Amino acid sequence: MKFINVVGTSASGKTTFAHQLAQKLELTHIEMDDLFWLDDWQETPDDEFFPKLKSQMDQAMKGWVLDGNYSRTQDLKLRYIDTIIWLDYSFSLNLYRSVKRAITRAVTQKRLWPNSNNRESFKVSFLSKDSIILWMISHHAKNRKQYVAMMQNPEYQHIQFIRLTSPKQTAEFLKQLKAEQ
Repeated sequence: MKFINVVGTSASGKTTFAHQLAQKLELTHIEMDDLFWLDDWQETPDDEFFPKLKSQMDQAMKGWVLDGNYSRTQDLKLRYIDTIIWLDYSFSLNLYRSVKRAITRAVTQKRLWPNSNNRESFKVSFLSKDSIILWMISHHAKNRKQYVAMMQNPEYQHIQFIRLTSPKQTAEFLKQLKAEQ
């Protein structure tokens, strides 16, 4: 495991897990949301986003842990990835985490990423068509279908897929890594 992509539905804990994993493996953590989101919730165009991502990947000589799905980047990522770790938690857990996270972020108004001024608000989190909660609801089953298909696709058999289905299993995975090192 040297080039890892942590994937999962919104609020599954990708960023937290990827950060912890990168620390344990002494690899660079690359947070794709931080590269993608510009100030005031503007999206980075692909012709700028892809080179930013590639540059970060190239600078991480020892290896990296990417967190984020971003299917638009799949062709770029799959040139390097040797491992995909899928945080495949239940719909109810992801929904609970999405709502809890949205409320916490809206109340604290903490900036979400170092490279943008974006913050959550109750209006965006709960009342908008761009709500992260609605995104999670509409993408949970789609993500599951997509990653199951990838795991079964002979084209991706060179990639090690690790499917973690509960926070307890994820914690055990990290603990096991520590013991093996």
